[in-house]
Amino acid sequence: MSEDILRMRGITKRFPGVLALDGVDMRVKRATIHALVGENGAGKSTLMKILSGVYAHGDFEGEIELEGRPARFRSIRDSEDSGVVIIHQELALVSELSIAENIFLGNEQAKRGVVSWNKTNAEAARLMGKVGLPDNPRTLVENIGVGKQQLVEIAKALSKQVKVLILDEPTAALNDSDSENLLELLRSLREEGVTCILISHKLGEVLSVADEITVLRDGKTIETLHTVDDAVDEDRLIKSMVGRDLEHLFPPHTPEIGETFFEVKEWTVHHPEHRDRVIVNKAELTVARGEVVGLAGLMGAGRTEFAMSLFGRSWGSHITGELNLDGKQLRLRSVSDAIGAGIAYATEDRKQYGLHLDYDLQQNFTLAGLDKVSKGGVIDLHQVTAVSEKLRSNFGVKTPSVYQLAGNLSGGNQQKVVLGKWVFTEPELLILDEPTRGIDVGAKYEIYELIHELVDQGKGVLMISSELPELLGMCDRIYAMSAGHITGQVDRENATQEELMRLMTLETAKGGVEL
Repeated sequence: MSEDILRMRGITKRFPGVLALDGVDMRVKRATIHALVGENGAGKSTLMKILSGVYAHGDFEGEIELEGRPARFRSIRDSEDSGVVIIHQELALVSELSIAENIFLGNEQAKRGVVSWNKTNAEAARLMGKVGLPDNPRTLVENIGVGKQQLVEIAKALSKQVKVLILDEPTAALNDSDSENLLELLRSLREEGVTCILISHKLGEVLSVADEITVLRDGKTIETLHTVDDAVDEDRLIKSMVGRDLEHLFPPHTPEIGETFFEVKEWTVHHPEHRDRVIVNKAELTVARGEVVGLAGLMGAGRTEFAMSLFGRSWGSHITGELNLDGKQLRLRSVSDAIGAGIAYATEDRKQYGLHLDYDLQQNFTLAGLDKVSKGGVIDLHQVTAVSEKLRSNFGVKTPSVYQLAGNLSGGNQQKVVLGKWVFTEPELLILDEPTRGIDVGAKYEIYELIHELVDQGKGVLMISSELPELLGMCDRIYAMSAGHITGQVDRENATQEELMRLMTLETAKGGVEL
């Protein structure tokens, strides 16, 4: 095995009231793929922010060696100049600029202050070729999908003569095909001598691509496993990550399904800007009390647009069709109308749309239901605190207090706050869009239990997920969507990944099949 390119010793990082890292050690061998796994809040992202200069030398304790020499990065620029480049889960691209402009942003191909666009586009095309991106370098980033945007980020890293490439949840927002293409690219970069550090909660992907795996738990290094030499499988990793065996990935649950209470009929939604484009076409769907209903589909199928349009027409234009709740037709013209009618929607993008990251937990928990903690237009701050403390406890949010900023929480805890916020509005129907995206297996299990608690109270849940095993493990019925059409449904007993994939890829030019 090759020599170490990176050594981190005794890394300790403190935040106010929180010990994020406690003497972490990690060694990474040259030209390998080294995975970093652990529950949300284990310290993975903090450790990589230290390595990449986001947290400057002097803001933490411990030592870093890169290629046998001390590394004391005081900025991201310092780390990149040394060949360490990080790609965050939230991509740092400017959508209004071209692919080439993004690749060389801050590293312009200029002479005497004048950018050479011929050189910029030619060099961008060369780098795009290396990562398998066939588009024109002049294409605007806003006109390419998330999978291709990930490739732009990697091309950008290669332009900086990267030696150690850090990828934080690179496949979280990708479909299976784009994910496999990205993993294959990492394998090819390894062959070219680039060292990759991969943070991921998708343990199957980790096992398929990683040479070594370091496990963090509660800010400490638990162990480093060699995928070839050690007997490593998902159960072995889960036990190391959470400190206990999980007998099941999904909690056991016996549903008590009642009568149908929510119906969608002939629901059609047009694009908000290109109003001649039909995004959702005559969709029909039902949810019963006590039921978890899944919605499967490939990226671009229209699942999120469908969900947002149901939630008070918060997406789309020229929306037609009928919504019924407990036999009464709903006429929802706004998000507040939807909340008032008993519908809640937990967005797939919790950081941008689900939470105010610079607000504390009290504000986030109660913002969607201020009428419940106010009288005569005056907010009762004592009641806000009491309600927030109860929600923090009920949802198991790990934080010192409800005065903590939401932006300082781990992804799993942020997701629990999102769920708590919407449960506080007392909805009859809770729409969950990718509720466990970017969340570790332990936190997923806790969120699954919360979903079961909701339906056991007679609520209904409509759950969108790109992970078919998650839908199969959690849902009582699953609808499939393709190109804006509902193409069929399957119940729990007859649902398989193969059948769902068949329905998700049906040609539906005539409006789908009858249910």
